[in-house]
Amino acid sequence: MTVPEDVSKFEQQRQEKLARAKELGVEPYGNRYEGTEPAEEIKGRFKEDDPTQQANCAGRIALLRDIGKLIFITLRDRSGTIQVGLSKKLLGEQWESAKLLDLGDIIGASGPLARTKTGEITIWADHLTLLSKCLLPPPEKFHGLADIDQRYRQRYVDLWANPQVLERFKTRSAIITTIRNFLESKDFLEVETPMMQTIAGGAAARPFVTHHNSLGMDLFLRISPELFLKRLLVGGMERVFEINRNFRNEGLSRQHNPEFTMLEVYQAYGDYDVMMDLTEELVSLCVQKHCAGTRLQFGEFTIDFTRPWRRARYADLLKEYGGCDIDDLKAVRTKARQLNLDEAEMDDAVVVNEVFEATVEDNLIAPTFVIDYPAALCPLARRKKDDPKFASRFELFVARMELANAYTELNDPAEQYENFLNQLRGQEESLTKMDSDYVTALKYGMPPAGGLGIGIDRLVMVLTGAETIRDVVLFPLLRPAKAQG
Repeated sequence: MTVPEDVSKFEQQRQEKLARAKELGVEPYGNRYEGTEPAEEIKGRFKEDDPTQQANCAGRIALLRDIGKLIFITLRDRSGTIQVGLSKKLLGEQWESAKLLDLGDIIGASGPLARTKTGEITIWADHLTLLSKCLLPPPEKFHGLADIDQRYRQRYVDLWANPQVLERFKTRSAIITTIRNFLESKDFLEVETPMMQTIAGGAAARPFVTHHNSLGMDLFLRISPELFLKRLLVGGMERVFEINRNFRNEGLSRQHNPEFTMLEVYQAYGDYDVMMDLTEELVSLCVQKHCAGTRLQFGEFTIDFTRPWRRARYADLLKEYGGCDIDDLKAVRTKARQLNLDEAEMDDAVVVNEVFEATVEDNLIAPTFVIDYPAALCPLARRKKDDPKFASRFELFVARMELANAYTELNDPAEQYENFLNQLRGQEESLTKMDSDYVTALKYGMPPAGGLGIGIDRLVMVLTGAETIRDVVLFPLLRPAKAQG
């Protein structure tokens, strides 16, 4: 944040007002304040011809106009704003302390409710309570700051200085509630699985490593809860979900935060087609409840969520946009070199996927289910019976971003064991180990199932029009701030 040269002067002025308030007997950091009513409810119940109306509201001073004998305040609380009028006549002995108020102070105000000559519904306070003195001046135009990073570093200011930011996070919370209610209505049981794990598994990503002192052992912050959730299928929990935090020791970008929120869902006796239908129904419900119509603006794109959504095979998309036949590996590697990809040491399946990501994904704007991935890329998915080169897996793309990943779960313990062995080859032994207990669990019998993961942060990005993940994570991870001076 660019700090004004005279900020210390402004802070000093507030400190002086704080000291004066104490001299007047005002407690500047008040206690419990009861009997309040949300601002929007007060305005909603106002009656034009009732002079006996009273109101009591508490919140932060968002605007303050001192015109001498009157002070007009815009008070903001969780519901919205309401005007508070302060006059010496009504406040009496409190008038002097009222003149010490500043932008950002948190107050309680009670008194008669009326409409001003300009038409504003106003609480004419006959009693004022200072609940918390704001000692630092709020930014005049917070979004106009040259250093936009400061909005994330001081989210506590961003939220009350910019109502639209607070509304976005309210919407995020509401979306998660909608997801939870939807799944519970379909008999899914919400569960919690370990966030510290002895084996980093369930996804291909570099984990964060920590150490348990008492046990004298390294642990990993989970990169995925998948293998624990599927253990629950073995145990008889046939429909489970978890809205969870995952951690991946990877870079920062517009779409990536090392700590992120996922929804994972598993349904016994289902498959990836069931998960595809579930995903489309769930996301469409979120659009219906939390967006103004099915056509959403996201950056330069207009996204149409009208159902049904496109379903396209991985190999067909590679041919359409990459110009390669998935079985012609020579052509695929030639294409990789044209894209300046260093493919010489890559496994065939990895080269195919690198070309796919480089040529296809930027074209996936409207909601698109990419189905039937190369089986070599999907060690936890069941292969397709009619063509074992491919797995029964889909990813949902919207606005060039992957929003969901799902597949028909592999429940053959022997095949899973072989897939784990293949996956471990060439990996760092200290970070990746065989999850033999999961294989043991499969030996007891896991029902056929469909599994699904949806990135909550990215879903909220699309539904609220936020073009960076930092705008939908309350406290995103940031590089250390540069020292001032």
